[in-house]
Amino acid sequence: MKSYKQTLNLPKTQFPMKGNLSQKEPEILKYWDKKNIYKIIQEKKGKKKFLIHDGPPYANGNIHIGHAMNKILKDIIIKSKTLSGFNVPYIPFWDCHGLPIEHQIEKKNKNIIINKEKFRKKCKKYVIEQVKKQKNDFIRLGIFADWKNSQLTIDKKLEFNVLNVLKKIIKKKYLYKGLKPVHWCMKCQSALAEAEVDYQDENTNSIIVMFQAIQTENLKKIFPIFNVTSKIHIIIWTTTPWSLPANRAIAVNPNIKYQLIEYEKNYIIIAKKLVKSIMNKIQIKTWNIIQTIIGKKLENLKFIHPFLNFQIPIILSKHVNLDMGTGAVHIAPDHGEDDYLISKKYKIKLTNIIDSKGYYKNNIHNELNNKNIFQCNKNIIKIIKNNKKLLYSDIIQHSYPHCWRHKTPIIYRVTKQWFIKIDEKLKKKIIHKIKEINWIPQWGYKKMYTMLKNRPDWCISRQRTWGIPIILFTHKKTGELHPKTIEIIKKINNMIKKSGSEIWWKIDKKNILGKNYKEYKKSKDILDVWFESGCINELNIYDKNKNNQYINMYLEGTDQYRGWFMSSLIISMIVNQSAPYQEILTHGFAIDQTGKKMSKSIGNIITPNEIIKIFGADILRLWVASTNYSNDVIISKDTFKQITEHYRRIRNTSRFLLSNLYDFNPKIHKINFNNMILLDKWMIENIKNLQNKIIHLYEEYKFHEIIKKIIKFCSIKLGSFYLDIIKDRQYTTQKNSIARRSCQTVMYYIIHSLVRWITPILPFTAHEIWQYIPKKNHNQSIFIKNWFKLKFNYLKTEIIQKKDWNTLNNIKYEINKLIEKEKKIKKINTSLETKIIFYAKDNIYHLLIKLKKELKFMLLVSQTKIKKYKYALKNTHNSIIPGLKILIKKYLGIKCPRCWHYFNKIKIINQDKNICNRCNKNNHENGENRIFL
Repeated sequence: MKSYKQTLNLPKTQFPMKGNLSQKEPEILKYWDKKNIYKIIQEKKGKKKFLIHDGPPYANGNIHIGHAMNKILKDIIIKSKTLSGFNVPYIPFWDCHGLPIEHQIEKKNKNIIINKEKFRKKCKKYVIEQVKKQKNDFIRLGIFADWKNSQLTIDKKLEFNVLNVLKKIIKKKYLYKGLKPVHWCMKCQSALAEAEVDYQDENTNSIIVMFQAIQTENLKKIFPIFNVTSKIHIIIWTTTPWSLPANRAIAVNPNIKYQLIEYEKNYIIIAKKLVKSIMNKIQIKTWNIIQTIIGKKLENLKFIHPFLNFQIPIILSKHVNLDMGTGAVHIAPDHGEDDYLISKKYKIKLTNIIDSKGYYKNNIHNELNNKNIFQCNKNIIKIIKNNKKLLYSDIIQHSYPHCWRHKTPIIYRVTKQWFIKIDEKLKKKIIHKIKEINWIPQWGYKKMYTMLKNRPDWCISRQRTWGIPIILFTHKKTGELHPKTIEIIKKINNMIKKSGSEIWWKIDKKNILGKNYKEYKKSKDILDVWFESGCINELNIYDKNKNNQYINMYLEGTDQYRGWFMSSLIISMIVNQSAPYQEILTHGFAIDQTGKKMSKSIGNIITPNEIIKIFGADILRLWVASTNYSNDVIISKDTFKQITEHYRRIRNTSRFLLSNLYDFNPKIHKINFNNMILLDKWMIENIKNLQNKIIHLYEEYKFHEIIKKIIKFCSIKLGSFYLDIIKDRQYTTQKNSIARRSCQTVMYYIIHSLVRWITPILPFTAHEIWQYIPKKNHNQSIFIKNWFKLKFNYLKTEIIQKKDWNTLNNIKYEINKLIEKEKKIKKINTSLETKIIFYAKDNIYHLLIKLKKELKFMLLVSQTKIKKYKYALKNTHNSIIPGLKILIKKYLGIKCPRCWHYFNKIKIINQDKNICNRCNKNNHENGENRIFL
């Protein structure tokens, strides 16, 4: 039989079916680098700016999945804002100081004594190597940034900026040096910021200890009905036995009721509401209530320390609650914020009995002297037991603070540190200001509010080597700052601007201070790294003040509420009386299938490079976009199977569209909207509506919803309906007919819209698709484009209304299911072997009758008939659509070798007797006429 293949408009394209992303993406990166794509974007975009500050990652080790997630989210926002016409410059930052870097150098130089200057040089060299490595990894993710202008906190101008901010804070009198308890890591031998503290479950000792009352006249007044010659004890509960040597008071709540309880000739004081639970815990079944009193009556009663020879007073504090314990709290002013504050009120002195390594100093107790505090827990319990003051002992699992770097337990320890004062006045201002910030998710506001409300003063000094020095001189006797501190900082900071902060360690104080230099001490402390990063907003790297526009967004992980978000906010409010950002967007952490956080020590890490090597960066980016990133996100290699399916759907849809545009020149072949086939007009309306929703979702940063909509569109609206219908028209109608060029115009609009929808998420694939789209300027990049404009409107006066297309879509879906059933029982092999008879009531009847003979093209069958509902036979199928019955029959005709539709040979009226009349019109005459489909 004669072949008609050459008479058809069959699809063809060089756009490959397989992505081969891991091989192709590096070549695209080279192209972007050669073209300097970031510079081109910045030059082409307008003056309307959207600014994201980069929360600096540590220049330490390979990037992990959290880094990738963070940078990809930022890049998606940057690229989507660029499509919306914004100029979105992006300058990457790196944190280069602090413990993580020191820790790496210490590990590499174990058992080697290195002087501090040499140590700092090694740190700097390591940092530069790490930045280079991480930068390449971020570029591999398809992140567009001003990589040549990356900002490192070791840069002289950044060090100058940080110390300039410190000067402003001193000028406003927010800095002071104080002896207060701070988080202290015995391994680091340094104070830690709140953000450097992790809380982990730990098996700890839980003990109830008795403090014996000293027999005084006050005791008789409080308990007049009781024989005060008997021994009375107040009992406390603690999970830190090591802190008992530092105990200097017992706190009770002035407003809580306490009871004197007698059991087995023992007399103990407990909060009334906790008596039953305590007696159950110590396994006492019978007891008597001697007397009930209010807490404030116990004030100033004296008790004896359970194993050290000194008196302990009862003090009052409202922080004592009934959540757990006994209602009486042991107070060690050196080892807790609340303990310190209440002790200060009562003028109770600090003890300073633990050294920087976590060892008791000498002259504490023979069993404790010069020993590690944690290892002494068992010793202390033994001593208390021997003194007959231990009422209860157990091991419980307890949330305990750990050093985030060493993963070891930490303590509160009193040391002299530099603090930024966070008084109630400043807190009030900040809390008022955060109401103006857009928090994404919204619970971010409550989280920040709670943290601010309970926030203590900020300890900004560290006893380490690698960091920006605190360039201050204090009086040896008084501890006061030098009276010319502001001038001194200015002078030294100008030196740092030229030579870097290393110069501080070499400065001779005599040359700076003059004749009274011997009276002053030169600071050896460095600044908290969170203070460094919190000063970034003061740099004006984006020239933001030229149009009075501040940073729009900070985007980081949820841990940054106590880290960078907090430090930036405090500094900006002190220095500028304003917030440093307008929006805060946070994402969760990557966790494994069991819900555990990704960690090197656990061995459950999947690195970005592993994923990229197998799947490509676009698949990793698609995974990030597909997640509800505001929560912790599960990641495993199985996760990427589903993601790969989504990618394949987008790629195959794009390939189909491109393959049918091989001969389409938009300048010549584009059909005016008014002259289009009705289905094509309706499809354009769908694209326009979907694009509006997608743009809105990008503006709301709901990327997972965007992916859902794109996949649904490609699968259902396009794959199962529109593209399925127009194949016949595209392939079989005359090459230059309105019918064919009309659907090509729509496909041209779809690919132009789709490529933009995916550009922020799949930049490599978008770049590749862009090369194959028929367009005017082949040299112009997709990344400088705006959203595709579709100004056409589907008119209410059209023969088929928008709501009618939904009905037709439902009918098509149902017919497809019925035909599949016929195929399964082998009645037919393809849908084109069938004819469909509809029995319809008024509304459906009038809709179907409008389509006339074109209805068969929607259903991919060879014939359709429409009859009144009342003529329906018994064996017809009741449709889910009210007022419709359906009958499917095999069409008894011959198959057209050109279009594959079946036809009746008797009715052939044209010259080529082998093909159907429609194909004769399309192949030999002026072509068929299409109106609807």
